Amino acid sequence: MYQYEELKEIVNRAINNMSYDYENDRLYEPVRYLMSLGGKRIRPVITLMACNVFKEKVEKAILPAIGLEVFHNFTLVHDDIMDSSDMRRGSATVHKKWNVNQAILSGDVMVFIANECMMNAPQPVLKEVMKVYNETAIEVCAGQQMDMDFENTSFVSHTDYLRMIELKTAVLLAASLKLGAIIGGADNEESEKMYNFGRNLGLAFQIQDDLLDTYGDPKIFGKNVGSDIVFNKKTILLIKALELASGNQLKKLNEQLQLDEFDRQEKIAVVKEIFDRLNIRSAVENMAKQYTDLAYTAFDDVKAENIRKEELRKLASNLVNRSK
Repeated sequence: MYQYEELKEIVNRAINNMSYDYENDRLYEPVRYLMSLGGKRIRPVITLMACNVFKEKVEKAILPAIGLEVFHNFTLVHDDIMDSSDMRRGSATVHKKWNVNQAILSGDVMVFIANECMMNAPQPVLKEVMKVYNETAIEVCAGQQMDMDFENTSFVSHTDYLRMIELKTAVLLAASLKLGAIIGGADNEESEKMYNFGRNLGLAFQIQDDLLDTYGDPKIFGKNVGSDIVFNKKTILLIKALELASGNQLKKLNEQLQLDEFDRQEKIAVVKEIFDRLNIRSAVENMAKQYTDLAYTAFDDVKAENIRKEELRKLASNLVNRSK
């Protein structure tokens, strides 16, 4: 059985050994740069973990797992452009280090690099692997479109928000687990259980991310909290508050959302006070727990030796109970 750090090392080694032996090196320089910035490598690692649940050897899952990581990083390149972000993982974003046109083009080529990696799945399951991958890629783009649409929408229901984070975040985690299971030899029923495990885990993960931005400890979180409040980001906390608030609370909350000039800390304090009076933190924590419980229920039902599931269960616990 592999441990998380062993699989992360396998993933990093495979990424470092990737060949970009093509005619125009400038096209691939931003790709190498972004892939070298590291990160937790959660998606490729859980792909290999899922494979390891059903099969001792994971070699045949390595390149497809790398394909998922390349695709994930492609989405980050384009997300950073759309969000006008300057930093990614403590370094300059691709469009800041080069320019927007270069970032778009290099991001585009990452999709095809990811496809090449996915094509290395074992022949007997290749068609199934590609079907899951392509469907997931389309869903991720649909989730990003929903996120963009929300920016210009005055009202977003918590149902719509949950669907957006399901598409934008959760389905890629779910697909990572399902593809690992498929390559590991799991049948349709078991691979679907792994998908549901990942989908609910991804929802809990993103909800926890929303909570941390408002209620995390800055010393542990690694950055200042409250940026979602400052930028009026439609998180599950704000959406629930708008649904529950009434009278003066709703008026006060809307006033904060409409401010053009304000003191950052004062705005955070005012909005957090409204959240606290509405018990938003508790409600959202309960929502995250519900999805966590659903995830574990699906995983518990997977027909595999418990010892083979321990490492993946441990990683799942770290993801949904993290403080940063």
